[in-house]
Amino acid sequence: MNCEKQVAMLRRVQEMEFVAIELNLYLDTHPCDTEAINDYNCAVERLRVLVQEYEEEFGPLMHFGHGGFSQKNEWQWIQGPWPWEI
Repeated sequence: MNCEKQVAMLRRVQEMEFVAIELNLYLDTHPCDTEAINDYNCAVERLRVLVQEYEEEFGPLMHFGHGGFSQKNEWQWIQGPWPWEI
């Protein structure tokens, strides 16, 4: 397994999560800022793509209906390392 690649991909997911959360907080107090709304939508879409790419390569990031299954009907959640272990 390529641990450096996994760490790099996880880092990109975390960075985009941070961007989306910060924009979300900003929009709570500036709901009419159309540029921020556009930035938020772009960040959320980019985050969705990054999470999908990560999960296709390394398995699910979350549990409880958000991951843990695959097209091959295998339970992947238990396969490690888990995101917080790297």
